Amino acid sequence: MAVRLLAAAASLLAVVLSAHPAAAVGPATASFASASRDAAALGSASLGAAALGSASLGAAALGSASLGVAAEVPCPKPKIAKPSAPPRPTPPAEVAEDMAVGGPALATHGLIVPAGSPSPPALTATTWLVADLDTGEVLGACGPHVHQTPASVQKMLLAATAIDQLDPTQKMRVTKGDLDIEPNSSAVGLVVGGTYTISTLWLGLMLNSGNDAANALARLAGGGGADGLQKTVAAMNAKAASIGARQTHAVTPSGLDGKGQFTSAYDLALIARVCFASADFRKYVLTKTAQMPAQKNPKVGGFQFQNENKLIYNYPGALGGKTGFTTLARHSYVGAATRDGRTLVATLLGAEARPLRGWEQGAALLDWGFALPAGTSVGKLVTPEEVAAAAKAASATPELTGAVAGAGIQAAHPGGPTGFTVIAAVAVAVALIAVPLLLLLTQRRQRRLQKSD
Repeated sequence: MAVRLLAAAASLLAVVLSAHPAAAVGPATASFASASRDAAALGSASLGAAALGSASLGAAALGSASLGVAAEVPCPKPKIAKPSAPPRPTPPAEVAEDMAVGGPALATHGLIVPAGSPSPPALTATTWLVADLDTGEVLGACGPHVHQTPASVQKMLLAATAIDQLDPTQKMRVTKGDLDIEPNSSAVGLVVGGTYTISTLWLGLMLNSGNDAANALARLAGGGGADGLQKTVAAMNAKAASIGARQTHAVTPSGLDGKGQFTSAYDLALIARVCFASADFRKYVLTKTAQMPAQKNPKVGGFQFQNENKLIYNYPGALGGKTGFTTLARHSYVGAATRDGRTLVATLLGAEARPLRGWEQGAALLDWGFALPAGTSVGKLVTPEEVAAAAKAASATPELTGAVAGAGIQAAHPGGPTGFTVIAAVAVAVALIAVPLLLLLTQRRQRRLQKSD
């Protein structure tokens, strides 16, 4: 029992110090942390990791980059004039465990590529990632877990959440609320009172980035009532959490800017993996043109609309993807392709349209990824099964779970523990370590005395 408490306490301290590195200052704290690590070796090595549910997420082994030990490598950038754009929204505070999802090497704001690999393309994208959709291997990335605003690539999260819930042959009637979108934002041209099949709405969403189609689909997926859209947004956030997309928070179903709405290049790859597993999604994003049907009441003629993702017209083996742009988010892009039996996805956020447009930057990343040997990896895309297993493991360790709860530390916190909770947690850890150590010393002394008798 003393050994298990000792391991639990040491693991608790490791959690506190990794989640709040600023607390680990001064020689006394450093010595205590070192002693805690030594003490943890007396207990079960898997106890702390299993209790935190972080073994499969890589959070138990935070990389030196996330702790500021190693210098970050800048991502290659082209030389361009600074664009005129509004200031970026303030992102949420980073959480160390979230930054290391998929492997400790991914916990960086800079570049992470395999040793000896060719230099990736110089892009205006602020963050990006290339991954193998089949194996889940992350081939390389730039700030993979850095919060960014998504723009219309968020429509892929809507698809990941709702595409299997809605019958593509079902017909629906558009309401006035479905057309409540930002003025001058992209719309596929739905009309109030018009009747459309669900498949037409998905085509309008993916080809023409219709924000009106996003609202209609979200409302239907949420039950069709006045609160349907918000129910679907909540479901989108639940979906993101279930697949390990921990930097993602949706506010709108379309990706139109909303306060507190963020994602990351890594999260987009997780979402893309779910989407491309759907046959309907693959069919929609590879469709080049589609027809919007004429309406009798109100009387509106039909028209044709085209796929705005130029990758499918210009890149051999392209599987499709999604474009995105708002003035605030800048350009975002997700694109996938297959070549020589490998299927790669490229995700990028915060890009400018010159010298390369979003899809061209995606194509450049795909070319770079396909040039790497199969099996190359700097991390991995976690699976929903691993996320669920980690959550289950976290709830199956009463000693550490109780200690964490007693110290006031939350498993998912937006800004990390406060100074008070750090002090409280350290105090609990000290107490938990001191008691079993005293017990161990007492037991050893008693055994020595018995031997001497």
